Amino acid sequence: MSIETLSHDQSPAASMPPRSEVSVGELVATYLADIGVEIAFGVISIHNMPILDAIARQGRIRFVPARGEAGALNMADAYARVSGKLGVAFTSTGTAAGNAAGAQVEAQTAGTPILHITTQVDRVFMDRDRAAIHDVPDQAAMLRAISKGYLRIWESRGVLGVLDAAVRMALSAPAGPATVEIPVDVQREFVPAPACIRPPVVDPIRPDEMLLDIAAGMIARARRPILWLGGGARAASSAATALVERGVAVVTSTHGRAVVPENHPWSLGAFNMTPASEAIYKQADLMLVVGSRLRGNETFDNRMQLPRPLLQIDADPTQNGRNYATDVFMAGDARLALEGLLARLPETLNTNHNFLHDISIARAQSEGMLRSALGPYQTIADDLLARVSAGAHPFVRDVTISNSTFGNRYVTIARPELGVHALGGGIGQGIAMAIGAALAGEAAKTIALIGDGGSMLALGEFLTAVDEGAEIVFVLMNDEAYGVIQNIQDVQFEGRRHYSNLSVPNFSLLAKSFGLQHRAIDNVETFGAALDWALNLRGPVLLEVEMTKIGPFASAFAGPPAGAAGGPA
Repeated sequence: MSIETLSHDQSPAASMPPRSEVSVGELVATYLADIGVEIAFGVISIHNMPILDAIARQGRIRFVPARGEAGALNMADAYARVSGKLGVAFTSTGTAAGNAAGAQVEAQTAGTPILHITTQVDRVFMDRDRAAIHDVPDQAAMLRAISKGYLRIWESRGVLGVLDAAVRMALSAPAGPATVEIPVDVQREFVPAPACIRPPVVDPIRPDEMLLDIAAGMIARARRPILWLGGGARAASSAATALVERGVAVVTSTHGRAVVPENHPWSLGAFNMTPASEAIYKQADLMLVVGSRLRGNETFDNRMQLPRPLLQIDADPTQNGRNYATDVFMAGDARLALEGLLARLPETLNTNHNFLHDISIARAQSEGMLRSALGPYQTIADDLLARVSAGAHPFVRDVTISNSTFGNRYVTIARPELGVHALGGGIGQGIAMAIGAALAGEAAKTIALIGDGGSMLALGEFLTAVDEGAEIVFVLMNDEAYGVIQNIQDVQFEGRRHYSNLSVPNFSLLAKSFGLQHRAIDNVETFGAALDWALNLRGPVLLEVEMTKIGPFASAFAGPPAGAAGGPA
């Protein structure tokens, strides 16, 4: 019988059972689980309960309740950096979404793929300044300012399309945080259950073949080429290392560390601003920059002279000429571009061997200059160096004097994804970042270098670490002050130390009240043994380095752009 001859009651639609329906909250939870999300971070609220209740009932995603929205975004950020997966964070409306702003700016700076799901008041009140609870008259403008992209779900039937677009946006190069705003009344509505949910496929940007030919020819003719690697090259380790092995020296940004093994004899590591490194740049006859913005705090605000010709590869075409004029610019995926160059280059480049030898000398000189500035903290730096890389530990760093001197450069990491630091320079993000890193599935315990000043902004997240059983050793450098601010005040403001002294808690009592294992260190010679003790314990541990008892650094670090040995943070 043909469809045309069926009566109304006999039509195929009438003979099928009604399609099952699910709430939008349920659908969001299902979508995330189906595309492979295993863990999410956030703070529960009256405006996101429909989604988080569904996540809990389904039991397919581990939800980590942070103590604050900023912490949730920092956790999702570090989780994504270490795991290589999409980070997911939930916040609520208005003030709650605003609380996450600084952490989301950090993710935007680092190019971290995050799906930030936030909420809105009921649509009848939305964007009308009617003083509904949690309402912000122009929340969308705030979210656009801190996101790679912002989308709002106006209609329940559009949920999957908007979520899919947001995930693609977050993962597409250059990656970044995408924010989706879902009004609470939309979350409660019912929609047909989808037949199938598939994760979005994001294709890398292919570089121009002709530009690859031109760049390969220039590299082949160079006698003293050097490669500058940034965070955008973190997924191109194999190709970048192969290029170095053919005779190209390498230096990295702090976000591009370990893309090429940091102990490679032709690597300056992240010593990108020392006098020895600047001397290398003057010798070099070509620089290839891959996945780096050549940020101001790693180039003396772009005043540092870099070699010419200058070639640049970046997924973002707008980076062309932004900080330095380029001779060749290729928009494209770092791995594909480097593989394209390798295919066009000889197995061994005609590199000047004295130049490559000078790289090792410059690296040693830079490390020596840094060590001489550390004073008693040489021992702590050496103990961390001996354990972090060898044990393949995720190494998380907050903005502290210790990180700005030895953490960002001297303490090497085993793989690029194991290095996590506050790239945008905001303090107080290290505790939460350590939690995200520790929950990313790495076998080795996370080591986090934090300070007392930054910790005051995020003490509650210590409780999150305890609740989640996060495998972290927090190394807290306690100088009972905003130390770097005091150093700057000494240099630039004739020693007038206004507002930089801190009252800090008794961390031993605090840790005890939190159920956090703790040990105080007042002698650097005992640090190595304490670190080994902490690494062998289960759960989070706080090692408090009492800097007021140990004493000052040999040279005071006074901040960017021209700080102590090793350069700025």
